[in-house]
Amino acid sequence: MAFTKIDHYEKEYLDTHHDSALNVNEGVADQPIVNPYFKRKKRRTLSTDEYVEGILAGNITILSQAITLIESNNPTHYAQAQEIIERCLPHAGRSVRIGITGVPGAGKSTFIEAIGGMVASLRHRLAVLAIDPSSERSGGSILGDKTRMESISSNPDIFIRPSPSAGSLGGVARKTRETIVLCEAAGYDVIFIETVGVGQSETAVHSMVDMFMMLQISGAGDELQGIKRGIMEMADMMVITKADGENIHKAELAKVQYQGALHLFPMPESGWRPKVYTCSSVAKTGLEEVWKGVEEYLDHIQANGYYEANRNRQNKYWMYESINQALKSNFYQNPSIAERIADVEQRVLDAKLSSFIAAKELLDIYFGESNHSLDE
Repeated sequence: MAFTKIDHYEKEYLDTHHDSALNVNEGVADQPIVNPYFKRKKRRTLSTDEYVEGILAGNITILSQAITLIESNNPTHYAQAQEIIERCLPHAGRSVRIGITGVPGAGKSTFIEAIGGMVASLRHRLAVLAIDPSSERSGGSILGDKTRMESISSNPDIFIRPSPSAGSLGGVARKTRETIVLCEAAGYDVIFIETVGVGQSETAVHSMVDMFMMLQISGAGDELQGIKRGIMEMADMMVITKADGENIHKAELAKVQYQGALHLFPMPESGWRPKVYTCSSVAKTGLEEVWKGVEEYLDHIQANGYYEANRNRQNKYWMYESINQALKSNFYQNPSIAERIADVEQRVLDAKLSSFIAAKELLDIYFGESNHSLDE
């Protein structure tokens, strides 16, 4: 409790009335809330060699710090992050990458927790990359997958990394593919990528995984209502979750309906006809059959050459995607563009300039500077 200082009249009264039972001290001024002698220890910046050595040794702390470096929007971190990725690349590529998607409420996190524990018991090392949707208003994410997957979060053979979608296409984390490389270099031989389950995230995840698994629930009305054909055609396996208690019959009925729908689609390029499974993440039933189906699919695509051809196609796709991202970033970081873009935007808002003319005006400035720098 802070005391106020006594004024001149109170002091004069006290000086002349020494025998008063009331004795008032001057007190002290309000103390600062934060200890002025406290100094926050600045974390030592690791060198590229330390990052790479730590990742290859399977050090989870250093792996997490390296992923944070990759996800950083700070331009000063970019060069070191790319060097780390390049040096880890020869040690990557030896894992099974599985994308897991599903409608909201399908129990993706619960399913991953249940099957993840089983996969780890089979002497696999599992990395779970969970994409958390970022708020369109604040840009923040909850990043609560470690809380939801409590039973496996303490398992030393399982690494869980929630990442914000950060407003990128379809809610897919901007650096997920680079994170996969680091996790593989750290010795994780099974990678789960959990999508947000909305928008176009499925398309982006499909372009970085070996197998695409789609989770569905039964008993929600017409089982095929609202299921987009494009997403179903991407699925290499479909799993009906929550097949327990009174829901078992509904799950089996949904399985028949989905299996029939999948047979109407043309044979996928992989030469594998997708199968439908039922399971209960709570009762731990059907999980072994699901994982056996995963192994059968992987054996099939490795035998017919699709596995390698698919990875080569994905590498090509991400080369062009990286070019697009780099060009976009370079455009907005250009000093002349940064100086003019607000003015051009305001003219568009004031209806003095069309969107297309505005874009052309900015691009002319950008390419004009680029050509000028080339001439020099």
